Amino acid sequence: MIEYRLEHLFSFNAFLDMDVIGPVAEGVRINFRVKSGEISGPTLRGKLRPTGGDWLTLRTDGVAELDVRVTFESEDGALIYARYTGVADLGEDGHPKFLAGESPPSGLPLRVVPRFQTSHPAYTWLNRLQCLGIGEAFLERGEVRYDVYAVR
Repeated sequence: MIEYRLEHLFSFNAFLDMDVIGPVAEGVRINFRVKSGEISGPTLRGKLRPTGGDWLTLRTDGVAELDVRVTFESEDGALIYARYTGVADLGEDGHPKFLAGESPPSGLPLRVVPRFQTSHPAYTWLNRLQCLGIGEAFLERGEVRYDVYAVR
């Protein structure tokens, strides 16, 4: 087995607005826009800027594919672009339930793989990382939360 370790970098939450585009060939398109959020942790503190979002596709098998692009702003003014993909499993009946107007369960597990880009000298080390994010979604209040780890 190849050895690795996970190093907790920060946690963040985001508050979102949702636009249901509707059924498309791949499933259901749902777009989320970032309204606000906070970042806190041993390596980064700050906020989410109200730009970016998640261009999510809920597939017909109940798996949601996340496609997220957001901007973090550190306490000291650095701008950090974050992009990640990932999945949320709403169950085999998640697609028809969503189409019938049922909300996904509160605390829906999210698994993502963030990458970062910044030119700020204090944070360029982020550009070299592959990360793992473990999160959950609370769509009834328009919030997602993540813990982000560097894979070392």
